Amino acid sequence: MTPEPPTEAGPGAPIPPRRVRVTAPIAQARRAPGRPVVGEVAELSEVGQVYVRSLIRSQLLLAVVVAVGFLLILLAFPLLIAYVPGLDQAEFLGVPFSWLALGVGVYPIILLSAWLHVRAAARNEARYLALVDGA
Repeated sequence: MTPEPPTEAGPGAPIPPRRVRVTAPIAQARRAPGRPVVGEVAELSEVGQVYVRSLIRSQLLLAVVVAVGFLLILLAFPLLIAYVPGLDQAEFLGVPFSWLALGVGVYPIILLSAWLHVRAAARNEARYLALVDGA
């Protein structure tokens, strides 16, 4: 929180510094002053392309992370059954545990992965919109 500037500036009172917005540097493209970013994105100028590429890159990274995490957990089921002694012989209500784990236990993981992906994708888009609207 910045301190409030003095309301009455006397002859010897210090002048408060001007507020400056600090953003991430964009080395490749510079936006013309006074030109809205929404127009830059709509026209796909250099700055607009940087913003759109940033959103696409973040969404792609999110998709890869969720997919790899899901596949690792999915791979853990058969490994767990293969390396835990007696687990392949266990039964629940006459159904082998391995069938239950691979047939039924996967669906909650699918739902959880999908829910986390949608939530994080919405957060990425909200950050993108805030960046575009605020710049």
